[in-house]
Amino acid sequence: MFVSTETKFIWKNGSFHAWNDSNIHILTHTFHYGLGVFEGVRAYKTPKGPAIFRLDDHTDRLFSAADKVNIEVPCSKEKIIEIQKSMFSKNTLDEGYIRPMIYLGSESMGLRAKDLSVNVAVAAWEWPSYMSPEAKEAGISIIKSPFSQYSNPLYSGNKIMGSYINSIMALQDAVNKGADEALLMDEDGFISEGSGENIFIVKNDEIYTPNVKHCLNGITRQSVITIAKDFGINVTEKDLTYEDLCDADEAFFTGTAVEITPVTKIDTKSIGVGLRGPITEKLQETYSLIVSGQSDQYKSWLTYTNP
Repeated sequence: MFVSTETKFIWKNGSFHAWNDSNIHILTHTFHYGLGVFEGVRAYKTPKGPAIFRLDDHTDRLFSAADKVNIEVPCSKEKIIEIQKSMFSKNTLDEGYIRPMIYLGSESMGLRAKDLSVNVAVAAWEWPSYMSPEAKEAGISIIKSPFSQYSNPLYSGNKIMGSYINSIMALQDAVNKGADEALLMDEDGFISEGSGENIFIVKNDEIYTPNVKHCLNGITRQSVITIAKDFGINVTEKDLTYEDLCDADEAFFTGTAVEITPVTKIDTKSIGVGLRGPITEKLQETYSLIVSGQSDQYKSWLTYTNP
């Protein structure tokens, strides 16, 4: 996944370190217990240079998650924003994926998590597409996972490091069974999300998506809801059943990594006609214009990294 890292840098605790020298102690508390937070942010190539999509919103969520797990971040939001912007000139990137992380140090062990340093790091790298390029048009297959979504809203509503084991297991299970992704159900038996994506369905030219009782209120999810409503498309957040998905005319995933990707098959059943639908395509095209700096209507969602 990482390309040409020999000349890349990672920022950690106030300074840049060579990619291969950016290590942590084996007794780092977060490594053992998973108490830490992170974000997934994406920047795109535009005529004005790299532009980061909804940088302020992602950084706000990073700090909000840290607050919810009682981690006091030792630097300001403004500083983290500045570092994320600087990664592109420092690493000579026109676009890429950004991973800011906040984690606890190695001063002591145990669940009390007392007297530990708080460390902040930011990495960025080339990541052109999470799914194959063909998936943007042909769509992907998913299966109903035997792994249910976490019922604790702290885990499902925030990007907390230790909470992604369930998603990893669900995705590995799906891939081992020949699918591209997993569909996780919530504790009440309703659709929750993919292993790392929000899900939408289209029925009779209206859009439906699960409410956020158990799934992440993704920033791409929020963006797609805004875009669809601006098109005059009705969007309803509600409990959705497995049968709702099977009977949908269209379905798609959203997320920073996956962007907007059609879902064209669930288990053995094609969704709709088994191809990307017109509403999904329209949202994809609009999203592409936005992130590439070609939409005045949503220009406030972009933060350009060049001065």
